[in-house]
Amino acid sequence: MQSTLLITGGAGFIGSAFVRLALERGYKIVVLDALTYAGRRENLADIKNDIELVVGDIGDRALVDGLLTAHRPSGVLHFAAESHVDNSIASPGAFIATNIDGTYTLLEAVRAYYNALPQAAKEAFRYVQISTDEVFGSLGDTGYFSETSPYAPNSPYSASKAAADHLVRAWHHTYGLPTLITHCSNNYGPRQLPEKLIPVIITRALAGAPLPVYGDGCQVRDWIHVEDHCRGILLALEKGRIGEHYCFGGRAEHRNIDLVRLICTTLDTLRPRKEAGSYSGQITFVPDRPGHDRRYAIDDSKAEKTLGFTRKWEFNQGIGATVDWYLTNAARYSL
Repeated sequence: MQSTLLITGGAGFIGSAFVRLALERGYKIVVLDALTYAGRRENLADIKNDIELVVGDIGDRALVDGLLTAHRPSGVLHFAAESHVDNSIASPGAFIATNIDGTYTLLEAVRAYYNALPQAAKEAFRYVQISTDEVFGSLGDTGYFSETSPYAPNSPYSASKAAADHLVRAWHHTYGLPTLITHCSNNYGPRQLPEKLIPVIITRALAGAPLPVYGDGCQVRDWIHVEDHCRGILLALEKGRIGEHYCFGGRAEHRNIDLVRLICTTLDTLRPRKEAGSYSGQITFVPDRPGHDRRYAIDDSKAEKTLGFTRKWEFNQGIGATVDWYLTNAARYSL
């Protein structure tokens, strides 16, 4: 019998990529998304007839209860989150409401649903919390985050995600809910809203606008293609051990300034500027973000060894494909 997955935040960047992958693997998909500015119908337009999209909030307990009862999912994957660090610094309340209170409401609804399942369905059921490496704080010049890294969040966003992770862990250990938590490094790829670095640089470069780089631009991030990340999440769902954490990284560390210059060079080749010179001439250094973490990097050897996780996208290839996608679709992905 075809298994059903309830995916919160499935109209967002990472969530919609996972929806596509899960459909390819034969799952029936129900998406719950509030369709805020970051969750968009356009992200699911080409597959809208293959899924059920329900517009609503994870904090609406009656709605979530009704979806669980009606669709009887074998898994709930929780992507829905407020995720922009700058926004969390300016207005942290929305992050507390969605990432903490919303996760609590979802967990309670799932707990009630799970407790009422027959034993065979209980054994098959999984709840997957999609987290981030930012809950671990900031690294120095060496070392990597792993599943055993201590939590040390530094922004309101990462603190709210850390709190949600702790709730998920507690609902497993206290109530026996079969949960897993995944952590990823920075994602890139198609359909990412231009509030994050890579689409910001692409769309602003094409518009002839300044390309903002925080501080000295030497912050280091590990980049993973969204499709590779989603393959990891699916492996965790299908093969992961209940109660465990799994990290997924790209093994592609780059300083922000170097990444911006690479995007400019790629654009110089794919769509040269009408005026003379490189897009890199638009780079503008701006005051650094408060509390800006210096470096993230992930050791995902546990996922490689226990889940068989591999990456299919080499970074330069992935960036080239991502830039090419935005050249065709940038007009539809402005803020």
